[in-house]
Amino acid sequence: MSAQQDLQELLRLLTVGRKTPMLQAMAQIKSLQAVEIRSIQQIAEAPLDTIKSALNDEKTAKSLQNACKAAMKRTSTAGGSAGIKRGAPLSTTNSPSSKRLRHDDNPLMPSRTPGEELTPQELEASLGLPICLDEELISQTVLETNRAPLVLAFAVELLRHTRPEQPLSSRLSLGQAVVSANSRSKAVSIGMAAKGPSAEEEGLIGSGQPRVKVMGREVPVLKRGGYEWKEEVSESTLQEDQTTITAQSSSSKDPQEQPQPPPPPPSKTIQKVHPFFQPDDIHWSTSPLLTSKDSKFLAHSTKITKQTQEKVLLNNLMRKHPNLESATHNAWAYRVRLPNNQNRIIEKSFDDGEQGAGDLILRVMREMDIDDTLVVMTRWFGGTMLGPDRWRLMRSVVLAAVNQRGRKTAASSSEELEEGGEAVWGLDIEGMSKGPGGSTASASMGGAVGGRGKASSSYGTGVVGMQIHKPEVARNYLLRSFHTASAEEGGTEQKKTTKTKKTQKQLETEREENLGLLLGALRLLFDSWAGHLTAAELDKRAWAWYVAVRPDVEAGPGGWGAKGRLDLKRILKLRRKDEEGNS
Repeated sequence: MSAQQDLQELLRLLTVGRKTPMLQAMAQIKSLQAVEIRSIQQIAEAPLDTIKSALNDEKTAKSLQNACKAAMKRTSTAGGSAGIKRGAPLSTTNSPSSKRLRHDDNPLMPSRTPGEELTPQELEASLGLPICLDEELISQTVLETNRAPLVLAFAVELLRHTRPEQPLSSRLSLGQAVVSANSRSKAVSIGMAAKGPSAEEEGLIGSGQPRVKVMGREVPVLKRGGYEWKEEVSESTLQEDQTTITAQSSSSKDPQEQPQPPPPPPSKTIQKVHPFFQPDDIHWSTSPLLTSKDSKFLAHSTKITKQTQEKVLLNNLMRKHPNLESATHNAWAYRVRLPNNQNRIIEKSFDDGEQGAGDLILRVMREMDIDDTLVVMTRWFGGTMLGPDRWRLMRSVVLAAVNQRGRKTAASSSEELEEGGEAVWGLDIEGMSKGPGGSTASASMGGAVGGRGKASSSYGTGVVGMQIHKPEVARNYLLRSFHTASAEEGGTEQKKTTKTKKTQKQLETEREENLGLLLGALRLLFDSWAGHLTAAELDKRAWAWYVAVRPDVEAGPGGWGAKGRLDLKRILKLRRKDEEGNS
């Protein structure tokens, strides 16, 4: 078990099992860590005197150790085999608990007390979602749900590709904002609500409030100033903070990605220029280093105004960063606007053996309307094929590198947030119009009151009175919304359920697994198109894909909130044809 999961399990035991307040639980954990006790198992096996010395309370130490021993006993009795459905080879070892908590009591959200809050990495890990990429199991699954949580699932997975700079907490918040906006629009269209003034007209948000387009809808957002959540991305974090329930079938590898040859000599890639002719004042913007299955991705960008600068700039980069010459690939591309003809842009790219990489860089720059920029995308091949995920990785580092150079944006009344920028929250317009309460958090420095009259979770945005969609509420909504369709509804594709009534825990486990299958189907869909569509094109298609597979319900007010069948096989059929043909 990883140290991160040990922390989550211990937090859960203290705050959920023992009803310990979050601040007190974190203080106890830090005291235990000081004596090298970091997990439930270590507490159960440690001498009582050691725990007493850490907590300075004999009664608390003894009670905690007994609780940990009981937890270990329950784990060993269960044997880890309960809750696996339909004989699927699923492993939920690393899956966050699916126990549904009232969102105001979620113990994994940060406290505003200085020194006691969770780190961004701990927050993102606590929001992990299940995912299963077993195509055979996905194709046999039929779920029962209503439309709103399906919109949320689509949005969360879509944002992995269209807004790769956004952490999972932001994607959940943005997805819930899309659901809210769609529900408002639907209510008006079927006559259940009157069309009121816009948020700007009501004075809820300013006319220049930043917005993000998700599934064709522009939602107002709040920048999370200074939220730093990224580290060097390992394979586990490249699952986008989601818990992998089972590995992707080996048959879904990217057919374009072939075994990589040894790296060519540097002289074949970039012609050397004498150092005398290389300026020293060239500034290169650098992306974070992403790592997956021992393959490493990195990107650099700089200004270029003439084609003749190509060799000088490339050699300058190699001189400043000699380690790049050991890379398997140094793909690059640039766009230069001609000074004597501002309407004409010269483009040039080079794959250096990474098929399609140069075109991908150009697509990103076109989409961001960037010119006079050179981008070099570097990859060290780790020996394992990454399949379609390599497109997302390359796109992520390219976006990060060019973002610092800025982009031209069309003048409008509201700012459309740039890709590759800082993390954001989705603003809850409904919550602001109704006042504090519901499933929102007031983004304030001091922890504004909201939600059942209790002090709501505060996320340190530094803006008073603006309510956001809380990510843990969106996560819990996903976890409880996807039921297994009955045998009559699912036809022969679903196995008949047993007559034995399932316990609440079994139902929660089943719904969590169903969510993992749905997210897996969406992951396979978006991955198949990621290297062939721009982020804007992918966003446009996402809504059409949702409409194609959403449950059929009665039109008009009678169908509001109604449930229907969701056949996951229909999602797989939307994949790009050459991808599907090779799967």
